[in-house]
Amino acid sequence: MEHDLGYLMRTNQSLTFSQQLRTVIRLSIPTILAMISETVMQYIDSAMVGSLGAEASASIGLVASSTWLVGNLIMACAYGFSVQIAQATGAGNRKAAGSIFRQSILISLFFSCFLSVICIFLAPNIPVWLKADPAIHRNAAAYFLIYALFLPVREIYNLFLSSLQCTGNMKTPSMLGILCCLSDVIFNFFLIFPTRILSIGNLSFTIPGAGLGVAGAALGTALSYVFAGLFLTYAVCIRSEILSLRNPGSWRIRKETLASASKISVPMALEHSALTIAQVVSTSIVAPLGTISLAANSFAVTAESFCYLPGYGIAAAATTLVGQAIGAKRADLAKNFAWLTTGVGMAVMTLSGIAMYFLCPYVFSFLTPVREVQDLGVRVLRIELLAEPMFAASIVATGALRGAGDTLIPGILNLISMWGVRIALALALVPRLGLSGVWIAMCIELNVRGILFLIRLARGKWLTAAMARDESL
Repeated sequence: MEHDLGYLMRTNQSLTFSQQLRTVIRLSIPTILAMISETVMQYIDSAMVGSLGAEASASIGLVASSTWLVGNLIMACAYGFSVQIAQATGAGNRKAAGSIFRQSILISLFFSCFLSVICIFLAPNIPVWLKADPAIHRNAAAYFLIYALFLPVREIYNLFLSSLQCTGNMKTPSMLGILCCLSDVIFNFFLIFPTRILSIGNLSFTIPGAGLGVAGAALGTALSYVFAGLFLTYAVCIRSEILSLRNPGSWRIRKETLASASKISVPMALEHSALTIAQVVSTSIVAPLGTISLAANSFAVTAESFCYLPGYGIAAAATTLVGQAIGAKRADLAKNFAWLTTGVGMAVMTLSGIAMYFLCPYVFSFLTPVREVQDLGVRVLRIELLAEPMFAASIVATGALRGAGDTLIPGILNLISMWGVRIALALALVPRLGLSGVWIAMCIELNVRGILFLIRLARGKWLTAAMARDESL
């Protein structure tokens, strides 16, 4: 299907609205299903840690914003190359796509190893800088340290996943994403808890366990990336028709490839850094409110992922479709796919937000046995759910714009929205409203962000610039 679509684009054949919509849905569904399975696994993962108590959950919640910062940096690096792969695929230039992929492996390994060393040295200080309760410092630092040690694995996993998606293959990355989540739960089952006796009726079984607690959760996740990454490496480097390393190709790093990657990655990296620093600031605002508020905030973010992860799945399809349309010099299809994916994303996340509004009490009772955390988590999450349609618009429109190589202006819009609206409002509201003030600020900011991205999409300057760049190559 992917190769047929590329052929239709390059030969200037028309695609009806229904064909375009079916293409969007067909590419989105595998990734959405993978995202949903990932969300379920996150719930199970959080419930495992939550069973250890509020302090264990707060330890992970404390460093979550820091892991997002680092994770976004390595994702920015991966997208700098995968977007080029999408455009080369759309142009029918498999040789160029393979060459870009080889270069991306070398550069990504160097970058992630460098970043890993920095994070290892910073790990002990992060809980202190975030002004958290000293009782959770040790577990929080251990979690971040293990995360840092496995950064190169995560980088290669993300690179291979996004590269394969940008060739039009959504099914394989989705299946491997599910495998990664399932293996995460299995590893955590044995690493978080100590050896214990499991009784079923009259039968008793001894379940071995490492009893590592919070550190076990970090290690289990890391090992799941290693395990699923082995299969992903085979799928990309051996089985992929376009990216296989068995195809002829050069490993030489080319200036034009690096320059194009920088134009995409650097604005993304700066944007995500500033955004996640804002998340860190937000966490530092929540941390002094106490362990209950910090745990409730962490679980609310986890619960909300049920709503927004499908949006990121559709955004991945948007990046692929817009990128390939740009490569095929089809401005009409690039514009149509950008709006179609955004519309589908808004519809899906609106429905998931409505469902979560009614289901969140049951979700929180599954995630944690602490009643105070449950009640506070439900209250703040329901505030933010009002922003899901516009949150979807910002997520999917970002993916569409990324496919066109437009990352600078979206980054600026995100920064204005996050720092000018969310952080400013949170600082003003928290003294009077506590944790609810943080989530009211988030709800308002996400609506503002969605409107800004819809305006960016409607003005069309991103498309004009993308086609001009493509013509100059």
